[in-house]
Amino acid sequence: MYRKILVPLDGSKVAEGALPHAKALAYAVGAELILLNVGANPTMDFAFSDPGLAQDAMLEQEERSQKYITEIENELKSAGFKTSTQLRVGSVADVILGVAEELQVDVIAMSTHGRTGPARWLLGSIAERVVHNSKVPVLLIRAAG
Repeated sequence: MYRKILVPLDGSKVAEGALPHAKALAYAVGAELILLNVGANPTMDFAFSDPGLAQDAMLEQEERSQKYITEIENELKSAGFKTSTQLRVGSVADVILGVAEELQVDVIAMSTHGRTGPARWLLGSIAERVVHNSKVPVLLIRAAG
């Protein structure tokens, strides 16, 4: 039933809270874990004022993201999990949904930051947008705290 599990990670411990659940599911059914890191586009902040600075910021972010996702991938592989990684840039919820469709994943396992009240209203909820627009099941893990 589940062959591919998409796990969006942003570098935070909150996002990594979905990993134990995704690992348990992957182990139980022999599924592949697809780790996704979505970066913002820093070039928009500097593109008009300093294109060189924009390019440097983008390369630095890409390098950090690659290092982070590779470390987690290596840990999972050494534990016997089949894994792959995806690095993308863009609107986080849109990229998660797009990658899920592109790679034909069977489930998305992700954490929610658990914001409520004005913080949620101001920041929106990536998890909520994914849940409401996903064509596949979403395993949503509430942040501890």
